[in-house]
Amino acid sequence: MTTDRNVLGGDLEPCGTDPVTGFYRDGCCSTRPEDLGSHTVCAVVTAEFLAYQQRVGNDLTTPRPEYRFPGLRPGDRWCVVASRWLEAYEDGVAAPVVLAATHVRALDIIPLEALKQQAVDVPADPSSLG
Repeated sequence: MTTDRNVLGGDLEPCGTDPVTGFYRDGCCSTRPEDLGSHTVCAVVTAEFLAYQQRVGNDLTTPRPEYRFPGLRPGDRWCVVASRWLEAYEDGVAAPVVLAATHVRALDIIPLEALKQQAVDVPADPSSLG
């Protein structure tokens, strides 16, 4: 488990292990200075989101074994780059977000309200969604 925090202020929960996600391929959207892209948003990718990413030059469907990247399919949970998620959100094709598994550093780039609008998890204390 990690001591990192999520966007709701709680402990950062794992995002996905099938496929194993995260900048560090540890299943979590943890980030450190070497993660220049800020892979901090735990998204449940959709076909529409994947097609959009491909159109803007970010191919998330083709496997890249040299980066331990299996290629994604709709329904996969993946730690996506915060700025790329925000771009998709602004264009109306954001992938759903797991707030409890989205790193607090995502808020450096994305307003919390935008993430909440796309949330697919309900925290133990729903009042935090305010």
